[in-house]
Amino acid sequence: MKKLTAKLSVAIFIATAICSCGGSAKTAEKQEKVADHVMLLGTFDKDSAYRYVAEQVAFGPRVPGTAAHDECGRYLVDCLRRFGADTVYEQKAVVEAFNGDKLPITNIFARYNPEAVNRVLLVAHWDSRPWANMESTEDKRTMPVPGANDGGSGVGVLLEIARNLGLKAPDCGVDILFTDAEDYGNSNGFVNNDESWCLGTQYWVKNMPYNSVNRPSYGILLDMVGGSGARFHRELLSNNVAKAPTVKIWSEAKSLGFDDVFINKVGGAVVDDHVFLNKAGIPTTDIIEHMSEVTGDFPATWHTLDDDMQHISTTTLDAVGKTVLNVIYKEKAIL
Repeated sequence: MKKLTAKLSVAIFIATAICSCGGSAKTAEKQEKVADHVMLLGTFDKDSAYRYVAEQVAFGPRVPGTAAHDECGRYLVDCLRRFGADTVYEQKAVVEAFNGDKLPITNIFARYNPEAVNRVLLVAHWDSRPWANMESTEDKRTMPVPGANDGGSGVGVLLEIARNLGLKAPDCGVDILFTDAEDYGNSNGFVNNDESWCLGTQYWVKNMPYNSVNRPSYGILLDMVGGSGARFHRELLSNNVAKAPTVKIWSEAKSLGFDDVFINKVGGAVVDDHVFLNKAGIPTTDIIEHMSEVTGDFPATWHTLDDDMQHISTTTLDAVGKTVLNVIYKEKAIL
């Protein structure tokens, strides 16, 4: 789900200044300055990540129950297999949406280095919103969202990370989860509608392939991580419930010169896949743009027909991908 928790957002917004931190030129300049003393681990390719986003969008909106959704699912499974995952499987189910729709969903799961005791779970939702409910005119609000940023960007970054893991195995174990039916929720007022979102993740945590012994040490959720000019504040629930991985990610971003993208201030609370993973005992951080300099909230393209490739930035994908990949490669096999 994509919303600021209403009871918290006003107080947090007042307490948290929106940081005006420059653009891509500044990021590139800072990267050059840190290059001499910071080692980039892996070969994250921002253009490849962009292409993976574009290839998802080319199928059309990935709404459960549509041909575009089925075709994209096959594409994602094929990519993970080609990128050397030790295990890839599809968790299929039928779930009921808030409006009574029966949704055929598929959670896609891949594992790297399955024998490692220390594991990290990387998550992104791969479905897209069935209705552009934030459009200004009523006739457009029933149209499906292209989902380039909201859905496609997180998956695109994780596919490029998966390609890297296939070329160079990490010391730790890495599980990649593409969740379904995240964006089929009830946006009417949001109050008491939290569980109408993240349906794939809710199904997953009830049937996940973990127990109290082998579950991942922590998780990283990527959602809306490709927008032009995006800035990522530390999401409030992540900061409270998954403090250690949150600090680790934002510290790594700073060391790589991405501190003008990863803003080291606590933002608002968001109901997203990480909420249900945290409840299941996997402390999970949500990297999500939710304190936009333009809107003070989610990006202007959120749940609109403008959520397309024109608004995806390789600079943003690069900052997120390199940060997360560095975090993964620095993890050891055993805690």
